[in-house]
Amino acid sequence: MSNSPIWRKMKIIALVGSPRKVGNTDLLVGQLLKGAHSKGHSSEKIYLYDHEILPCLDCRKCKKGYFTCALQDGMQMLYPRLEEADLIVFGTPIYWYGPTAKMKLFIDRLRPFIDSRKLNGKKGIVIAPSEEGESCCGPMMEMFLMSLSYLGMAFAGNILAKAYEKGEIRDNEDVMINAYQLGKSL
Repeated sequence: MSNSPIWRKMKIIALVGSPRKVGNTDLLVGQLLKGAHSKGHSSEKIYLYDHEILPCLDCRKCKKGYFTCALQDGMQMLYPRLEEADLIVFGTPIYWYGPTAKMKLFIDRLRPFIDSRKLNGKKGIVIAPSEEGESCCGPMMEMFLMSLSYLGMAFAGNILAKAYEKGEIRDNEDVMINAYQLGKSL
């Protein structure tokens, strides 16, 4: 019998909450996924701006019966993908010391999972570039940490980077390596 650990391939859902494709957030998420792929994990990258996500109406129908959201929009396609994932990557640039509006809409619509507990035990990673760098990420990280806890998810790490102009993160070799290494370490 071997003493080596048993490795299980994970399914990763990476959410890009930036309106810029091939922007800093997208590039960092891509680096993390490259690292994860090097260990045999599978992934799907989802651009939230490609999906209609309506604001939560606080109708509370998701708290009853089958714990499903009553709104019919792009979230209906995203819910089952989240349930299948082992790890969810939340990628968003910092807007006014928080996530983008699209990412916040998405998070608000995770309400059905509070009672269904279908995300319980899954892991979450936060990737957030900002003009000011890591020093301005505290309020947003606090929101994510509390939200992951509320959903029963485990925090698995973050990449907080200084980047503003589209694609400039490519020039920050250390951060790009850190993103790759975080993915590889999963």
